[in-house]
Amino acid sequence: MASALQLSRDDLLKAYRDMRTIREFEDSIHDEFGLGGIPGFVHLYAGEEACAVGVCMSLTDRDAISSTHRGHGHCVAKGCDVEGMMKEIFGKRDGLCQGKGGSMHIADLSKGMLGANGITGAGGPIACGAALSAKLLKTGGVAVCFYGDGSSNQGAILESYNLSKIWNLPVVFVVEDNGYAEATASSWSIGGGSLVKRGGGFGLPAEEVDGHDFFAVYEAAAAMIERARSGQGPSLLHVKLARYYGHFEGDAQTYRAPGEVDKVKSERDSLDLFRQRVIETGLLNGGDLDAVDKEVEGTVVAAIAAAKASSLPTEADLLTNVYVSY
Repeated sequence: MASALQLSRDDLLKAYRDMRTIREFEDSIHDEFGLGGIPGFVHLYAGEEACAVGVCMSLTDRDAISSTHRGHGHCVAKGCDVEGMMKEIFGKRDGLCQGKGGSMHIADLSKGMLGANGITGAGGPIACGAALSAKLLKTGGVAVCFYGDGSSNQGAILESYNLSKIWNLPVVFVVEDNGYAEATASSWSIGGGSLVKRGGGFGLPAEEVDGHDFFAVYEAAAAMIERARSGQGPSLLHVKLARYYGHFEGDAQTYRAPGEVDKVKSERDSLDLFRQRVIETGLLNGGDLDAVDKEVEGTVVAAIAAAKASSLPTEADLLTNVYVSY
């Protein structure tokens, strides 16, 4: 079984850098959206960093992920270019999708990031398709499906559980349970009360982990990914976490208890927990992490400046990328 103790100093610095990049990226998008410079809807991933990074640490470019409407964190964790992401979210021509996808449909196939998706639960069949391709072509690749607690009630996800099992696909289902399907509490909306048991109903090995703990996510996900890669089939990882912002930018969040988010930030913040653990165990020191913070801040500031200076798509770009040429 994979252990976080096997991670090298460079691995730990990468994990922290990716988590810090997601946090800085999302906080900056929150500010820029409020200034009116970003078109369309935005759904932020801040608070959930340990999940995306903990899972994607065991993946390479040959592996694929399907994302959700809340996809920025998955992009960063899968290795997508931060400046290209920022340009895409600003709707610019040099963005990852030439400004045509924006926040909710951002993708980078070269990195195995198959795209954010505005259709609840749509990532299940996409991940199964990627896993089937990897199996038939014998690439050794694995597919990961990220989805939320709300999506876990969608028929497409349940059908994907079944299909992955009967075809023995190399896929891992990762439920990012932030407590709310938009504004509906998962504690009320999950029939049977347990997504782990639901996975078991389809014959999927399933486990629940604390999504604020990078090390817990990493160890559980690494074991499931290795299981899939070795031909032993699909698994389900139920990750309990919390988002710091509303379902979307502008969400009044009247469904949340007073002080709910502040309590998580002060007691269970994933970045704080990571810093505490690596410093206490002597794996890294505070200076190492402070240097990463400064580096990441500069990267995101530069990405925003580049995005604002970048050109918008032209009329001539309108009909490009509409059809695939074979």
